[in-house]
Amino acid sequence: MISDHRGAPLRTGRVAVNGTKLHYRTAGSGPVVVLLHGVPKTGYHWRHLVPKLTARHTVVVPDLRGLGDSAHPADGFDCATMSDDIAALMAHLGHDTYTVMGEDWGAVVGYQLAARHGDHVEALVFAEALLPGFGFEDHTALTHENVSGGMFLWHLGFYFQPDVPEMLIAGHERELITYMLKDERSYPDTATADAIEEYVRCYSMPGGIRSMLAIYRAMLVDAGQNREAARTKLDIPVLALGGDAFIGDRNEAQMRLLAHDVTGHVFEAGHDLAEEAPDEVADVLLAFLADRLT
Repeated sequence: MISDHRGAPLRTGRVAVNGTKLHYRTAGSGPVVVLLHGVPKTGYHWRHLVPKLTARHTVVVPDLRGLGDSAHPADGFDCATMSDDIAALMAHLGHDTYTVMGEDWGAVVGYQLAARHGDHVEALVFAEALLPGFGFEDHTALTHENVSGGMFLWHLGFYFQPDVPEMLIAGHERELITYMLKDERSYPDTATADAIEEYVRCYSMPGGIRSMLAIYRAMLVDAGQNREAARTKLDIPVLALGGDAFIGDRNEAQMRLLAHDVTGHVFEAGHDLAEEAPDEVADVLLAFLADRLT
């Protein structure tokens, strides 16, 4: 369960938007922040951060298309379409303007949301992600630099192959998810049993792994979308967050190519900041929101 700052469970719902059905949680009051998770996670990833925000902000926590308790459509897993999902969800909930915070693939979706729906996005927080079209692909190469630096993303090529990953992962969702979560963190114990249980539950559902793989298999489409969007730099405030043991200051370097007003911060952590260092993330995030949105 995800609770707000008073310990009350978040309100939940499902809504049909943009040709799919999204599950979401919401709580709090004040300026709106939408939190977009990555892979292999769900909205449950934000459980530590949410209660640190809800006293001052309305928080919306969707499960992305095909993930968590959202529906598993046959297509639409490119990041532009997934960003349109979130824009439609926020309009349905009556939120005209909001900050978007995304991590991992959620950050890529968040960038597209800011680029495509700039009239509604007031600020972007981009955490621990490599953008297709801007260097992500380089880290799939089997090179000494990638391997020794901990940034050899071997799984991208594996996931891109049709059919074989589904065959090998089926029945081993727990092993894959546990390995991926713990391997990419500085503090593997923060991949707690309750979180692993929730992620395994969702990705083991019919369509769960297929949807996850579809996100990776759309990466070449995403690269074109991102390069097209980058022709016009974002004119909203951007906070780029990294973990020093994973993507680190590359987050800020990418965002400086794509936005005019960028602030960066690197934490002593790995890839999953909101689970590894939620107190530190909340401090930086709340200061950014207070400074840039007043």
